[in-house]
Amino acid sequence: MVSTVSIDRILIVGLGSIGQRHLRLARLLHPNADIRILRHQAGSPVPNTANGVFSRIEDACAFAPQVAAIASPATCHIATAQDLANTGTHLLIEKPLSDSLDGVTSLLQTCKERGTVLMTGFNLRFLPSLQRFRELLSEGVIGRVLSIRCEVGQYLPAWRPDSDYRLGVSARRELGGGAVLELSHELDYLRWIFGDVDWVKATLCRQSRLEIDVEDSAHLILGFAPKTDGNQLIGTVNMDFIRHDSTRLCTAIGESGSLRWNGVTGSVSLYEAGAKAWRDLFSQQPQRDDSYLAEWKNFIDCVNEHTAPAITGEDGLKVLEIIKAIRASASSGDQVAIAKLQQVT
Repeated sequence: MVSTVSIDRILIVGLGSIGQRHLRLARLLHPNADIRILRHQAGSPVPNTANGVFSRIEDACAFAPQVAAIASPATCHIATAQDLANTGTHLLIEKPLSDSLDGVTSLLQTCKERGTVLMTGFNLRFLPSLQRFRELLSEGVIGRVLSIRCEVGQYLPAWRPDSDYRLGVSARRELGGGAVLELSHELDYLRWIFGDVDWVKATLCRQSRLEIDVEDSAHLILGFAPKTDGNQLIGTVNMDFIRHDSTRLCTAIGESGSLRWNGVTGSVSLYEAGAKAWRDLFSQQPQRDDSYLAEWKNFIDCVNEHTAPAITGEDGLKVLEIIKAIRASASSGDQVAIAKLQQVT
């Protein structure tokens, strides 16, 4: 029988909108725990649901948290995570794992040596609608998948209307912003459903008048690892910060029909060969906290059971390798193979 760990010391790194969500959920799941915040601003007030605030990583490590949720800008993730990993802290790191590959493999190795959990926060995998989409595809509801169309977009100033979008992480290169990093959920769930990405062809651009120094649009072609029959699945992905009709869709086109996931409405629809309309197979409107709560529960279960989380650090690394290839392709104008970049990393 596996012994459970009493979680009584929790650290939340960063207190932006996602950090506040992690704090709220940590308190919900562990009402009696000592929960501290790590923020870089000295003298920051203590939130009502926290027990204290640190401004130095040394003090946070001395607190010896059993688990930590890292929700600071992506550019800060790895350095903070490495310091905490050295103390044996189990880590839930918000997506993306980082803004580059620097230091990622060393972090993963430390966690492996210490026997600690490292989970990457791609919470969309916990949406029941996306899980059902994946199940139906594996059940062959549309036969062999021939092509994928994926798109995600929302007008950046409308994401958090109570704050200045120009000051947020999404808008600033120095903090790991831009459509590709901020919307990297798509890259993760496409890998999860359709397998590893073999190569990419990408165009990144800033089309709008938004006051940002990062791309507001990304147009990607992905080649997935060939199947045993030698056929290679090709998918297109469009990401943006500019559309006013918030959209998150993935359509798989198969030999006997098409299957569509709508992440905004939480529905999965089928268009069968010979049909005249789409037919809903599943519908569950997503609530904002639900997937994060399921993510936290999986994380804590893995800490207690000494098992791998649903989304591992290696999954986060794979997405960063795809992003590196996307940037290389956008810069050169060429198709870029993931394996080739891995060889020179």
